[in-house]
Amino acid sequence: MSASGKSASGKPASGRPASKSPAPESPVPGSSVPVSPTPEYSVAGDSVSGISVSPGIGFGQALHLNHAEHRLDYRPLSAARIPLHRAKFSKALELLKHQLRSGQALLSEDCDNYQLIDADLLLLEDEALISQIDDAICRLRFSASVAVEHIFARQASELASLDDPYLANRALDVRCLSRRLVAAINGSLGWDLSGLDKPSIILAEDLTPAEFAMLPLQHLEGIVLKTGGLNSHTAILARAAGVPALLNCQFEMERVPDGCDLILDALAGSLYIAPDAAQRTQLLAKNKLETERRRALESFKDKPTLTRDGHWVALLANVGNLNDITQVAAAGADGIGLFRTEFMLMNAQSLPDEKAQYSLYCDALHALQGKIFTIRTLDIGADKELPCLQLPQEDNPALGLRGIRYALAHPELLTTQLRAILRAANHGPIRLMFPMVNQLEELEQVFKLLEDCKTALNEEEKGYGDLSFGIVVETPAAVLNLPSMLPLLDFVSIGTNDLTQYAMAADRSNPQLSRDFPALSPAVLKLIQMTITAAKQAKVTVSLCGEFGSDPAIVPLLIGMGLDELSINLSSLLEVKSTLCNGRFCDFRALAQSALSMDRIDTLKQCITSYK
Repeated sequence: MSASGKSASGKPASGRPASKSPAPESPVPGSSVPVSPTPEYSVAGDSVSGISVSPGIGFGQALHLNHAEHRLDYRPLSAARIPLHRAKFSKALELLKHQLRSGQALLSEDCDNYQLIDADLLLLEDEALISQIDDAICRLRFSASVAVEHIFARQASELASLDDPYLANRALDVRCLSRRLVAAINGSLGWDLSGLDKPSIILAEDLTPAEFAMLPLQHLEGIVLKTGGLNSHTAILARAAGVPALLNCQFEMERVPDGCDLILDALAGSLYIAPDAAQRTQLLAKNKLETERRRALESFKDKPTLTRDGHWVALLANVGNLNDITQVAAAGADGIGLFRTEFMLMNAQSLPDEKAQYSLYCDALHALQGKIFTIRTLDIGADKELPCLQLPQEDNPALGLRGIRYALAHPELLTTQLRAILRAANHGPIRLMFPMVNQLEELEQVFKLLEDCKTALNEEEKGYGDLSFGIVVETPAAVLNLPSMLPLLDFVSIGTNDLTQYAMAADRSNPQLSRDFPALSPAVLKLIQMTITAAKQAKVTVSLCGEFGSDPAIVPLLIGMGLDELSINLSSLLEVKSTLCNGRFCDFRALAQSALSMDRIDTLKQCITSYK
């Protein structure tokens, strides 16, 4: 098994090519893994570095995923060129349909993405639409690309204006399909996911959370991006999925051909291009040791998270879908500390109604069998691409309409979710928390909506249960205003990803800042301590759901500061549990006391790394 949790057997390997002619397959000495021919690459055997955001080692072939930009030529066609452009359109249409069917074949029929592809295929087979494009080429003398762009844009506008929310939200899909068809006309099919039928390492400029969610993970051995940082959304998704990932990797990716053998060592932050036999042997050995280390961690799965001096910590999981939820108990977690409900919208074509959400939450309660279940209401904003919502463009989405602000601006969305959660609470314990709450007035507005929902459910004679309430502390304002909000709360959860971003005025997705700003600074540490102190004084449970909690090097410090709970990625859970079980709480407290006295980033880092 590879360190990413997937099998390493049968993966294509590579030695440095001796000539321009591909060499026949041969095994590396001391290994059963075959060496496959590698396209000539001028720096074969070299390695490049980046920011390791999701640990593991992946073995696979390069697969580029990039959005091609195509200039449209709006000059009218000559009569002689019309047949050529009709043929180009017809050929591109068939190629794109073939690509979609090939990608669909990799998915199960009950998968949402399978059904999305079906909808795309239906559109591409719409005779009326095809006839309109042909007419634009023949009569209006548009080029094939301009004809597609023109007709699809009109179709998208018509859909967007409809009252039916499902059809209106299909407008975004139509625009995306138009872009792919234009790319096909110009000789590029864009994303060809059919290449993910074998162990692959993706090379791309960037991936949005929605794009990541579309990737079939079965053969995905790793991701290498030119942009992004440790706490970018894509990094968080990669860690949650257990996919090795290297971000902010600045090198000429386009010089690496598709099919080139790669090894991604996301433990050391290195990508090996066409590795030679010695490199491959070394990394296979390293992967074996990492696999054995992870296997040893399995012994902690059924143990309580108790330090050697008897201090208990609740270890919870961050999840984004029902599949993750079903794995919580098996992974050794005490429950869920963060259910990111907006993830159910990532590739949805329409907003889940109350019935669908109620069913989802009830299924989750059944799977958890009484374990802690913490639901975060929709954390929506312009920083997330959601096909089912027409989110407005904002110059600075991080400071715009997001989290509880968006929910209160669109109370119909929040009301639907609150009703579903209240009804589900009749079947088991639920903790409900609200994102990006900065002040008491926002919390009071939310509770007013909750009371309205209860009144309506009573009138409809629909049962509902009691909830525990909390907020995600994500801004300096929330930290400063927390004492006024605590009387209304049962728990708080510190969202260190955004708290760091807002405290340091540093965009967590900006690759230029990723290298300069550390994971933890004295200012952020003080804000965390202020939150913990206020919660303890109010006798309110305090948790942490940011990425800090998944870092075994930082966890002793956080627990020493007084956290009651950690909510972390499932892929990091056993390693964090091992760290806590092998340590002593008294030592954690001493570490926290020392770290809180540091005023410099470098001395704080030294203090943390020197802890044994």
